[in-house]
Amino acid sequence: MTRITRWAALTVAAALLTAGCSGGPSGDDGENDGRSGSKGDGTALDWGRCKASGGAPAPGGDWQCATLRVPLDWSEPDGATIGLALIRAKATGDDRLGSLLFNFGGPGGSGVSMMPSYAGTVAELRERYDLVSWDPRGVAASEGVRCRSDREIQAAESSVDGTPDTPAEERTYFEDAADFGKDCQKAAGKLMAHVSTTDTARDMDRIRQVLGDDRLNYFGISYGTELGGVYAHLFPKKVGRMTLDAVVDPSADTVGHAKNQTRGFQLALDNYLKSTGRDPEQGTREIADLLERIDAEPLPTSSSGRKLTQTLALTGIVLPLYSQASWPALTSALRAAEEGDGSKLLALADGYNDRDASGRYGATTHSQRVISCLDDRQRPTAAQAKKLLPEFEEISPVFGAFLGWDTAGWCHDWPVPGQHDTPEVSAPGAAPILVIGNTGDPATPYEGARRMADELGEDVGVVLTWKGEGHGAYGSGSDCVDSAVNAYLLDGTVPEDGKVCS
Repeated sequence: MTRITRWAALTVAAALLTAGCSGGPSGDDGENDGRSGSKGDGTALDWGRCKASGGAPAPGGDWQCATLRVPLDWSEPDGATIGLALIRAKATGDDRLGSLLFNFGGPGGSGVSMMPSYAGTVAELRERYDLVSWDPRGVAASEGVRCRSDREIQAAESSVDGTPDTPAEERTYFEDAADFGKDCQKAAGKLMAHVSTTDTARDMDRIRQVLGDDRLNYFGISYGTELGGVYAHLFPKKVGRMTLDAVVDPSADTVGHAKNQTRGFQLALDNYLKSTGRDPEQGTREIADLLERIDAEPLPTSSSGRKLTQTLALTGIVLPLYSQASWPALTSALRAAEEGDGSKLLALADGYNDRDASGRYGATTHSQRVISCLDDRQRPTAAQAKKLLPEFEEISPVFGAFLGWDTAGWCHDWPVPGQHDTPEVSAPGAAPILVIGNTGDPATPYEGARRMADELGEDVGVVLTWKGEGHGAYGSGSDCVDSAVNAYLLDGTVPEDGKVCS
């Protein structure tokens, strides 16, 4: 099953170029509570040359890689361990502040793969920080979970309808969902129950310690904002300079997130249609009609006999909405589909699904599902999803049905129970945390920024607003945003709460 990712990884941008229970107390100010390990000075990590991974070449230049051992189960700190893959580039200037840890989203995104390609965006920050990222547990080189083979993934793409219209399609949809969970359990084993956001937040504090930093300086994007909020809740007195961009709404449960994203993608689609001179309401109806025709008869493509299904077409529409620079690609793909050729929308969908020209798929969505289903306790049934469909379809005739069904299908019959309805991110006593919201963000709508700031607590969450388009604000072309973030991270200058960049 393909999903419009609830907390999309920033690696989507790279694809465009080629296309509850907190698990512990909140007042932790000790260096060693039996969970976080002992203070380190960086020498515990054996930094060396990075190796090629997943078919990608090894990062060159100044990049170094290392493996950090952490407990599989943080409630048993002296028990079995797993390895976390880390990457860093040392600060270029003499006035070093420490390390700046990045998470680019997902859940399921590889920081080891993404960090070198993002380094140019944060070159000014590197003057005073070591740039550091990692593959979170269950992701890529950190015991990454792969639930299905390439052949099985492609077979599901062609046979499973993400918006089932008949009893037979509905049975296939939920049988595939249940089978996917079983496949993941078989692949992950004991790790399946220990890849939660809380587990990863505790890993982050161990990373902080071995890097030798008294406080965690952190830049979280998309899902990385939720991870940052959970860390701040668990370790409020260890928060250093923390920036959260493209913010997940921590007050929303499974259904609430799906509704938020339905609104967000419809808003982005409306803005896209306006940019082409089309009436958003009429343009939305035309795209919805196109998807219905594709559902009845998938379009031919130039890709080895593959056809463009409705679900793949929708995925192809989603991808360019992440970046305004990619809107022309959406125009071209939609025009070709209207003329009966699904090749361009399929290419966009393949970019989103991390499928290369040889038919190999990445496992980002596998890790995402294993992590998010462990996090989420709310599991709507098929009957509940059906009752929600009219509301979802009213919000968006294009995206509503898919995301409405997804509330029940994503974690259907999942073998591991979820941990919470919503994450706990309250962080009384933490240093100010910069929370950035983009008014045109499709994947993490703007309202989530204010809600994150409110839940972090008074005098902690500081909101910076950008009136822009696309997923995320920093490095997206706003000098106002970039200057405010750089001043905060480099000089400790906290912007006024409510500052607006247009």
